[in-house]
Amino acid sequence: MVNPLNMADWLSEASQPAARYRYLTDVRGVSPGSKPAGTARAAITRRGWGAELLARQDPRGFWVERESLYRPKYSATNWNLLVLGELGASGRDPRVARALDLMRRDFSAPGGAFGSRKHGPHHCITGNTARMFIQLGRAGDPRVARSLDWLADSQEKDGGWDCFGRKKGTLDCWEGLAAYAALGEKKLTPRWKAAVERGAEFYLDRRLLKEGKKRYAAWERIHYPVHYYYDFLLGLEILTSLGYGDDPRLKPALALLRKKRRSDRTWALDAIHPDLPKGNDYENDKEVSGFVASAYRLSIEPPLAPSKWTTLRALGVLKRTG
Repeated sequence: MVNPLNMADWLSEASQPAARYRYLTDVRGVSPGSKPAGTARAAITRRGWGAELLARQDPRGFWVERESLYRPKYSATNWNLLVLGELGASGRDPRVARALDLMRRDFSAPGGAFGSRKHGPHHCITGNTARMFIQLGRAGDPRVARSLDWLADSQEKDGGWDCFGRKKGTLDCWEGLAAYAALGEKKLTPRWKAAVERGAEFYLDRRLLKEGKKRYAAWERIHYPVHYYYDFLLGLEILTSLGYGDDPRLKPALALLRKKRRSDRTWALDAIHPDLPKGNDYENDKEVSGFVASAYRLSIEPPLAPSKWTTLRALGVLKRTG
């Protein structure tokens, strides 16, 4: 249990600078350019979660193996960089910069967007890589703009996106919208803004929770890292970051968020992804078990216990919704 009276101290401890940086900027509203925020951010790669991830990096810039920056899933280079970007790490750190240079080399698809050199752009890979580069300070890379253009052009008519070639969007394909959210409303071109508006309506019409009448319980659980899976807190983060915090259609998801708050005023992770139901698309228990083991190696906090990162994410959402 966390003493609610010491909540601010717990969230802003200097020993965990990623949490401190997010507390200052997301909860307290301190400018990211201020001295306290800058000091915290500069320490993210030296102490705490960020430093722990980088300690496992090969000196040549990759994690696990150079042959694939994507596999093994949830522990290879791609996944570590996604978490470092979300934690607020700086791409100026030489170790992060080396890894980004490898990603740029391996994930440059024909046409200039991020994606597979062989197969071209793909919604989850393209959106995640663009977001990673934005969060790690490389928004000016021309592949970012080309990726955001491709995401706008490949959006389904219903406003969503899909990774499997279907003609309808799914809440599970959130990476494109998240890339635009990472860039920020003020930097959206008219083309990207139109894609955001269509995408936001897609999520809001479904109250961030349902597709059709069928309930998908995993979307109602909180996870981190999210990798490329969806849940309602992730949806709330994206939509509120894009300026939709006052939309009444967020109410069911916000009610669920408040319901999950513990008696000590913190939130916990419900599960570590991949949080897959029986009869999942993989249909291979051994492969899924391998994914879970790999994902736990990348997780920064255990489930079912007070979570600083989840608490900060939730408080940021509530602040943006008034």
